[in-house]
Amino acid sequence: MNKLDIEEKEILAAYDGGETTTVKGVKKELARHRKVAENTFKKDARINIRIASRDLRALQKRALAEGIPYQTLIASILHKYAEGRTI
Repeated sequence: MNKLDIEEKEILAAYDGGETTTVKGVKKELARHRKVAENTFKKDARINIRIASRDLRALQKRALAEGIPYQTLIASILHKYAEGRTI
């Protein structure tokens, strides 16, 4: 299993211990969350950029460490920046 943070470990322990319950209207909630996820991750535009090869290698290394494709990592970084959620 991938590295879990403290909160994820607590959630897994609660689930394994039978401490979780099903949300009322779970099917409706799942459908709503799926729609939000689809809209969030819809990739409907293409761009080409030039960056330093050193930066690309660094991004590829980080993506490999995270277990995701480097283009996904770059898209995520750009999305967070566009949403004003970067430090």
